Amino acid sequence: MRIIKDKQIVEDNWHFVADDTELPVGDITVSTARWRRDKPVLLKREGNIGLRIDSTEAVEDIAEDLPYFRLIELNFSTFTDGRSFTQASLLRSRFKFSGELRAVGNFMVDQIFYLSRTGVNAFALKNSDQLPVALANLYDFSVAYQASATG
Repeated sequence: MRIIKDKQIVEDNWHFVADDTELPVGDITVSTARWRRDKPVLLKREGNIGLRIDSTEAVEDIAEDLPYFRLIELNFSTFTDGRSFTQASLLRSRFKFSGELRAVGNFMVDQIFYLSRTGVNAFALKNSDQLPVALANLYDFSVAYQASATG
Protein backbone atom coordinates (compact mmCIF):
# COMPACT_ATOMS: atom_id res chain seq x y z
CA MET A 1 0.00 0.00 0.00
CA ARG A 2 1.18 3.50 -0.76
CA ILE A 3 0.80 6.51 1.54
CA ILE A 4 1.86 10.14 1.67
CA LYS A 5 4.75 10.68 4.06
CA ASP A 6 6.76 13.87 4.40
CA LYS A 7 5.14 15.27 1.25
CA GLN A 8 6.03 12.27 -0.92
CA ILE A 9 4.15 9.20 -2.09
CA VAL A 10 5.94 6.18 -0.62
CA GLU A 11 5.39 2.50 0.06
CA ASP A 12 4.11 1.72 3.55
CA ASN A 13 5.88 -1.05 5.48
CA TRP A 14 3.72 -0.82 8.64
CA HIS A 15 0.79 -3.13 9.40
CA PHE A 16 -2.01 -2.61 11.89
CA VAL A 17 -2.56 -5.73 14.00
CA ALA A 18 -6.04 -6.23 15.43
CA ASP A 19 -6.37 -7.06 19.12
CA ASP A 20 -7.23 -10.71 18.50
CA THR A 21 -4.59 -11.35 15.83
CA GLU A 22 -1.24 -13.08 16.30
CA LEU A 23 1.78 -10.75 16.16
CA PRO A 24 3.59 -10.90 12.81
CA VAL A 25 7.23 -10.08 12.12
CA GLY A 26 7.97 -6.53 11.01
CA ASP A 27 6.80 -3.05 11.84
CA ILE A 28 3.34 -3.03 13.42
CA THR A 29 0.82 -0.73 15.02
CA VAL A 30 -1.57 -1.85 17.73
CA SER A 31 -4.52 -0.38 19.59
CA THR A 32 -4.01 1.29 22.96
CA ALA A 33 -5.96 -1.58 24.56
CA ARG A 34 -3.55 -4.13 23.13
CA TRP A 35 -0.57 -1.99 24.08
CA ARG A 36 -1.72 -1.90 27.71
CA ARG A 37 -2.49 -5.62 27.74
CA ASP A 38 0.59 -6.92 25.87
CA LYS A 39 3.24 -4.26 26.53
CA PRO A 40 5.95 -6.67 27.82
CA VAL A 41 5.48 -9.00 24.83
CA LEU A 42 5.40 -6.13 22.34
CA LEU A 43 8.62 -4.65 23.69
CA LYS A 44 10.48 -7.98 23.29
CA ARG A 45 9.53 -8.65 19.66
CA GLU A 46 11.63 -7.70 16.65
CA GLY A 47 10.47 -4.78 14.55
CA ASN A 48 9.25 -1.30 15.32
CA ILE A 49 6.08 -0.68 17.29
CA GLY A 50 3.46 1.96 16.65
CA LEU A 51 0.20 2.89 18.31
CA ARG A 52 -3.25 3.56 16.84
CA ILE A 53 -5.23 6.09 18.86
CA ASP A 54 -8.97 6.53 18.42
CA SER A 55 -10.35 10.06 18.63
CA THR A 56 -12.11 9.20 21.91
CA GLU A 57 -8.82 8.45 23.69
CA ALA A 58 -6.76 10.97 25.66
CA VAL A 59 -3.16 11.28 24.49
CA GLU A 60 -2.20 12.16 28.06
CA ASP A 61 -2.86 8.52 28.96
CA ILE A 62 -0.04 7.28 26.72
CA ALA A 63 2.36 10.22 27.08
CA GLU A 64 4.91 8.37 29.22
CA ASP A 65 5.10 5.54 26.66
CA LEU A 66 5.74 7.79 23.64
CA PRO A 67 9.49 6.97 23.51
CA TYR A 68 8.59 3.38 22.58
CA PHE A 69 6.73 4.40 19.41
CA ARG A 70 8.11 5.26 15.99
CA LEU A 71 4.60 5.82 14.59
CA ILE A 72 1.34 7.10 16.03
CA GLU A 73 -1.76 6.58 13.90
CA LEU A 74 -4.64 8.94 14.57
CA ASN A 75 -7.79 7.03 13.69
CA PHE A 76 -10.59 9.20 12.33
CA SER A 77 -13.85 7.37 13.01
CA THR A 78 -15.76 9.98 10.97
CA PHE A 79 -14.57 12.99 9.02
CA THR A 80 -16.75 15.24 11.20
CA ASP A 81 -14.88 14.31 14.38
CA GLY A 82 -12.13 16.90 14.86
CA ARG A 83 -10.63 15.53 18.07
CA SER A 84 -7.75 13.93 16.14
CA PHE A 85 -6.64 17.43 15.12
CA THR A 86 -6.26 18.26 18.81
CA GLN A 87 -4.50 14.97 19.50
CA ALA A 88 -1.95 15.71 16.77
CA SER A 89 -1.29 19.18 18.07
CA LEU A 90 -0.86 17.94 21.65
CA LEU A 91 1.47 15.13 20.59
CA ARG A 92 3.75 17.55 18.72
CA SER A 93 3.63 20.64 20.93
CA ARG A 94 3.04 19.48 24.51
CA PHE A 95 4.52 15.97 24.41
CA LYS A 96 7.24 16.63 21.78
CA PHE A 97 6.56 13.46 19.81
CA SER A 98 9.00 13.53 16.90
CA GLY A 99 8.13 10.27 15.15
CA GLU A 100 5.74 9.72 12.30
CA LEU A 101 2.23 11.00 12.96
CA ARG A 102 -0.22 9.44 10.51
CA ALA A 103 -3.90 10.12 9.76
CA VAL A 104 -5.88 6.92 9.09
CA GLY A 105 -9.57 6.19 8.78
CA ASN A 106 -12.31 8.52 7.61
CA PHE A 107 -10.67 11.87 6.99
CA MET A 108 -11.26 13.88 3.84
CA VAL A 109 -8.63 14.81 1.28
CA ASP A 110 -9.68 18.44 1.83
CA GLN A 111 -8.50 18.19 5.46
CA ILE A 112 -4.92 17.21 4.65
CA PHE A 113 -3.48 20.74 4.58
CA TYR A 114 -5.03 21.50 7.98
CA LEU A 115 -3.89 18.18 9.44
CA SER A 116 -0.34 18.94 8.33
CA ARG A 117 -0.53 22.24 10.25
CA THR A 118 -1.27 20.29 13.45
CA GLY A 119 1.79 18.08 12.98
CA VAL A 120 0.51 15.14 10.93
CA ASN A 121 3.23 14.19 8.44
CA ALA A 122 1.73 11.03 6.91
CA PHE A 123 -1.63 10.13 5.40
CA ALA A 124 -3.06 6.69 4.64
CA LEU A 125 -5.98 7.11 2.27
CA LYS A 126 -8.52 4.36 1.68
CA ASN A 127 -8.42 5.04 -2.06
CA SER A 128 -4.85 5.17 -3.37
CA ASP A 129 -6.10 6.74 -6.61
CA GLN A 130 -6.57 9.94 -4.59
CA LEU A 131 -2.90 10.16 -3.54
CA PRO A 132 -1.85 12.71 -6.22
CA VAL A 133 -4.82 14.96 -5.37
CA ALA A 134 -4.14 14.59 -1.64
CA LEU A 135 -0.48 15.45 -2.14
CA ALA A 136 -1.45 18.57 -4.08
CA ASN A 137 -3.71 19.61 -1.18
CA LEU A 138 -0.63 19.99 1.02
CA TYR A 139 0.21 23.02 -1.11
CA ASP A 140 -3.27 24.58 -1.14
CA PHE A 141 -2.20 27.75 0.64
CA SER A 142 1.02 29.73 0.36
CA VAL A 143 0.50 31.75 3.55
CA ALA A 144 -0.70 30.64 6.98
CA TYR A 145 -1.79 33.13 9.62
CA GLN A 146 -1.24 30.92 12.66
CA ALA A 147 1.85 29.03 13.69
CA SER A 148 1.84 25.30 13.05
CA ALA A 149 2.27 22.71 15.78
CA THR A 150 5.71 21.91 14.40
CA GLY A 151 6.88 25.54 14.38
